[in-house]
Amino acid sequence: MLVLMVVLGAAVLHATWNAMAHGVPDRLAGFALLGLSSGVVGLVAVVISGPPPAGTWPYIAASIVLHCVYYTGLLASYQLGQFSQMYPLARGTSPWVVAVVSIVVLHQSLAAAELAGVLLISAGLIGLVFIGRTAGRTQTVALLAAVGTGLAIAAYTVVDGIAVHKMPVTTYMGWVFMIQGFLVPVATLCWRGPSVFPQPRSAVLTGLGGGIVSMAAYGLVLWAQTRGTLAAIAALRETSIIFGAIIGAIFFGERFGPRRAIAAAVVVAGIVLISTS
Repeated sequence: MLVLMVVLGAAVLHATWNAMAHGVPDRLAGFALLGLSSGVVGLVAVVISGPPPAGTWPYIAASIVLHCVYYTGLLASYQLGQFSQMYPLARGTSPWVVAVVSIVVLHQSLAAAELAGVLLISAGLIGLVFIGRTAGRTQTVALLAAVGTGLAIAAYTVVDGIAVHKMPVTTYMGWVFMIQGFLVPVATLCWRGPSVFPQPRSAVLTGLGGGIVSMAAYGLVLWAQTRGTLAAIAALRETSIIFGAIIGAIFFGERFGPRRAIAAAVVVAGIVLISTS
């Protein structure tokens, strides 16, 4: 039950930082500010925890690369589509991919109820995306970007799930966030130049705050991965989509509607199955 509550708490935080990133008018600047604050917090964690154990650098490097791919895809999908559609698709793609990899490659076993819960959560999340939507050319590109983002999420989830059993969570999280966090603003500076950083005060505070919230969400999930099966944790984490859809409806004026409420109920049913298994 503790793991369940921790992951659901992480889901709320995850939806919150994604909404904060989406809410910055200049999305690229928002991601740069988010990376900057998470990089600083990661640096503090590195100073406290010290270097990673020998032989673990490949996991850190792989996670950094995959997170950079993830941020790129997320930025593209947010620029092209609605938050309440892109966020669910990006997050909803990963649980079933992680489930397949954890069973086939990592040989982790899932109870029948857990597997049913993962499938229900994935179905409900995908339903949240496509209900009441039409796809034009721009929308198709946005959907492809979101699916690619979901595959990147699945990949770094598997890498993270292995890495946290080889080194302390704070060490792993600190090095990953420090390096990737500073890479994002540096890459942004090279792409857009210094003009990208002068932003309204509210946008700066939102971007910097989003980085801290994202680290908190990530750290909670990493801790949970040391105590539960990877597929179940990945599926539970993506319930952030429900919170994201609610945020999109309340703060961004995006429609939710009864059919999407039914899809959300399917997700909740999956959570119940996992939590009782």
